[in-house]
Amino acid sequence: MKIQFSLAQHTVPFWSPPEMIYNAASIGYDMVGIRIIRQGIAEEGDFDLVNDSRLMELTKEALKATGIQIHDIDLAMIDRKRDVSDYEPALAAAKELGVRGVIASIWTNQMEVYLDQFSRLCDLAARYHLAVYLEYVTWASISNLQAAKAVLELVKKPNAKLLVDVLHHFRSQVTVEELEQCPEEWFELLHLCDAPMRIPDTQEELIETGRSKRLYVGEGAADIAGIVRRMGRDAVFAIEIPHRRRMQELGAYEHAKRCLDTSKAYLREHSIL
Repeated sequence: MKIQFSLAQHTVPFWSPPEMIYNAASIGYDMVGIRIIRQGIAEEGDFDLVNDSRLMELTKEALKATGIQIHDIDLAMIDRKRDVSDYEPALAAAKELGVRGVIASIWTNQMEVYLDQFSRLCDLAARYHLAVYLEYVTWASISNLQAAKAVLELVKKPNAKLLVDVLHHFRSQVTVEELEQCPEEWFELLHLCDAPMRIPDTQEELIETGRSKRLYVGEGAADIAGIVRRMGRDAVFAIEIPHRRRMQELGAYEHAKRCLDTSKAYLREHSIL
């Protein structure tokens, strides 16, 4: 298995795209994932590459100077309040930057709506040669592997992939056997982190721990080795470990470095890296 490590935006939510690229290169990451479709969440920066031409220019300069790639952008949220056509400017910007795909998640229980919108998102992304990575999120409408699998089986789009996030995977109590029932070609992207043994029983706590208290790989209870061994041969491991206290104590750079160091140490210990 050839492993490439990407630094996910949620790990360092206030780093701009150029800052992420330069720091990721310095630390030893291969790629980054950036959030340019803003959701209005207080814990995030606002990096509008579509309308900020200077930021786009600086991002291109950083990519050229470092050799780092941008693997994915997020988040194409699917709900009843918006149409996926609104995401086209971001997808066009992604293609301009050589991005591979866009992350999506589903936030409506209306099956007819989300199947139509997800299918249309895949078609739109295909125009820009982008994959669509559907993530099941434990506080979203599509919250587990079986629900996400059903979406991909129904839409039948060649660029539709499945994003496995270790935290959500563990919390939704998915088994490795369930992963084995999915086509390997779905598994191009993994969000790497660890999770505490206790699964929160309220949505508020699910959100709080998911956005600001994730654990370094090897610190928690998730069967990360089992998940990793099910990924595709050339899967990208995006390290997504937001942790507010550690960011405050260590600084964003050192936290991002420890995220990568602990992930590599775990994979070496389990004879994966």
